[in-house]
Amino acid sequence: MSGHSKWHNIKLKKGKVDAQRGALFTKLSKEIILAAKSGSTDPEANYRLKMAVEKARGNNMPQENIKRAIARASGAGEKEIEELRYEGYGPHNVAVVVDAATDNRNRTAGELRFLFSKNGGTLGETGSVGWIFDAVGIIECNPQGKNEDALMDDALVDGVVDIEYGDPATFIYTEPTLLTSVRDALRAKHLAINDAFLGVRPKTKVELSGSALSEVLEFLDAVDNHEDVQRVFSNLDLSDAALEALA
Repeated sequence: MSGHSKWHNIKLKKGKVDAQRGALFTKLSKEIILAAKSGSTDPEANYRLKMAVEKARGNNMPQENIKRAIARASGAGEKEIEELRYEGYGPHNVAVVVDAATDNRNRTAGELRFLFSKNGGTLGETGSVGWIFDAVGIIECNPQGKNEDALMDDALVDGVVDIEYGDPATFIYTEPTLLTSVRDALRAKHLAINDAFLGVRPKTKVELSGSALSEVLEFLDAVDNHEDVQRVFSNLDLSDAALEALA
């Protein structure tokens, strides 16, 4: 199981998906803006926007905030928000890929470089760790009480390459070009989909334990909590034994 999904599940269980409400709303607003810019500003005609709005509502984001974010997507005079990808090595040589949304790429790069540096890592150039990962589609769903066997029976559709079962979040990996068709097939089977996006998955993994594992998890949390960061991927391999030792 990849570090991305298990780390994500740890954050959910510990209630650490964003300690600061304001930072969370900033992230959600940017996701809505980018989704609205990618197509229609009508959520019913733009599935990416619909998912972003549903995610915002699920996190108790006020309706007025959602409306403002959609309006900002086409607003004249607003600072342009762009999607950027950063790569580097965190502590203990863990490879990290960071997807961000920012209206000031120099500020974001500088702040991320500082986060990497102060934790013993290095923010690298584009491609510096990308070769360690494969491009994939990622669908996050809630099992809603289904056990692993039952969920896998429902989730095995054309285009799925792997499934990482977890509760409250299961991750389904797809071929990048088939993300949309897989998502639609899973929705037709009434699976509760929380998110669907293009991301990366490690080809090779780093397994750590004890204080080294704690240091990497704290670093990943720090990066993920940056208001410009949308998603964080790493090649950290979290074994069940290592997790039990941390508990």
